[in-house]
Amino acid sequence: MSTPRIVFFGTPEIAVPTLERLHLEWGVCAVVTVPDAPQGRGRSLRPSAVKRAALELGISPIFEPTSLRDASFADALSALAPDIFCVLAFRILPQSLLSIPRLAFNVHPSLLPKFRGAAPIAHAIIAGERETGVTTFVMSNRVDAGAILLQERLPIPDGATAGDLATLLAPLCAELAHRTIKHWIEGSLTPLPQAEELATSAPKLHAEHAQIAWERDARSIRNFIHGHSPEPGAWTLLDGGVRLKIYRAEIIEERSTGATAGAWRMEGERWIVQCGRGTLGLVEVQLPGKRVMTAAELLRGWRSDRTGTFALPMHAPQQ
Repeated sequence: MSTPRIVFFGTPEIAVPTLERLHLEWGVCAVVTVPDAPQGRGRSLRPSAVKRAALELGISPIFEPTSLRDASFADALSALAPDIFCVLAFRILPQSLLSIPRLAFNVHPSLLPKFRGAAPIAHAIIAGERETGVTTFVMSNRVDAGAILLQERLPIPDGATAGDLATLLAPLCAELAHRTIKHWIEGSLTPLPQAEELATSAPKLHAEHAQIAWERDARSIRNFIHGHSPEPGAWTLLDGGVRLKIYRAEIIEERSTGATAGAWRMEGERWIVQCGRGTLGLVEVQLPGKRVMTAAELLRGWRSDRTGTFALPMHAPQQ
């Protein structure tokens, strides 16, 4: 067939390499992303990572709909006569949009049917998975449940945060999206239904549920911290109720028990915390209104006792 007409839907940084790869190969005829949103202390409006990339690539038009069910938006997309919708880290598309192209597929950073939902990378880290990957699938009216087109696996490095893993997965997303379209052009795609009995959920993470339960074991807590890094940031309470965000930690010991969970001590430039089983060393932290820094940097400028206890959450420990 002639060069396919592709509309790309996406928002965050992980989607940018895919947009770039598809545009380089075939030319993307339009981009759909979220409206500019207030960010930072000044709350000034900033475009999404995908919009910034689309502008740099000279792609036009760029749609920023507030509602995907707006009939005028559907009409504008239909007028482009697209062959393919490629979606990565965007909202759920209504049937009125899915019926427009010949192929509407999603690029999802997990090994579906595991980790369906908005935060598959984070939940893979939290669950202690040793392997993840990318799946492309035919979009349907059920979240991340469509027939699988292609899948590629990737080992998860021990100690990786969700941010680290997203960086590793971004080029794999681009490669698999490219291969999916290439195979579609060649007529060699064979959609396979997902095994529903193996499906797991990966809902969006929220800050109010990100308090660290120090009574759990060191590895589980390390994974919880890294799964919430960089967003929304796992946190704990210092004496006086000051919220300390922790973005990276290291396992020091996994077997020790007996000390009070949440008890911490400073040994030189090391900030060590007792868990329900084992101990962790804090590596990257942030106090309210301050930049993210290493624990050693914070300790050098912090006037405090050299021991203390982090508060335990009132709710049930995280899983």
